[in-house]
Amino acid sequence: MAIGCNGKSLKERVELIADQLYWYLPDDYQESVALLIQILGPENEEETGMFSRFYWVMPIAKYIEKYGLSHFSTSMEAIGEITKRNTGEYAIRPFIRAYPDQTLRQMKIWATSENFHLRRLALEGLRPKLPWATKLELFINQPEPVFDILEFLKEDTVLFVKKSVANHIADYLKVNPTAVEGFISDWRSSENEHTQWILKYAMRNPKKV
Repeated sequence: MAIGCNGKSLKERVELIADQLYWYLPDDYQESVALLIQILGPENEEETGMFSRFYWVMPIAKYIEKYGLSHFSTSMEAIGEITKRNTGEYAIRPFIRAYPDQTLRQMKIWATSENFHLRRLALEGLRPKLPWATKLELFINQPEPVFDILEFLKEDTVLFVKKSVANHIADYLKVNPTAVEGFISDWRSSENEHTQWILKYAMRNPKKV
């Protein structure tokens, strides 16, 4: 099969390559994922996003997203490994919709991880208005499970994670301002410098709220 990437957008190319992976890899999903994890290479130790380094991993994440929904445990492990290099924030969203309770349990584990990429994933995957992704409606009216995860990370010292906490709050200021205002009311009186940085960053564009 010819790949035929010419004239396609980045997202279209990513999906096309993911489909080629599905075509050429073994039919056994677990075997295929094991092969893909083996080629990921060293973990990304920098606070960089999906376009700075390891951007070639994006089709692998898309492969998990499209073809791994029936294999929850294997896919969660793969998304975690992908995130340590690039990002699994898009790949995980179908799993949130299909297995909300199981995925939230996994995200709570990641929220307490020593790896800051995994801590960030615990937030980015749940954002209701994640750029490049369809709106996640699931927790907009009942955001308490998401707020529980935000609470874990309100004093995180890593800028990459703090920005994610702030962006998450900014999203909820748009989709459910009453709920998030009540949630962060205690944060306003916190003396923690990282919590205060998060609040300031979350409200940096008040006209957009």
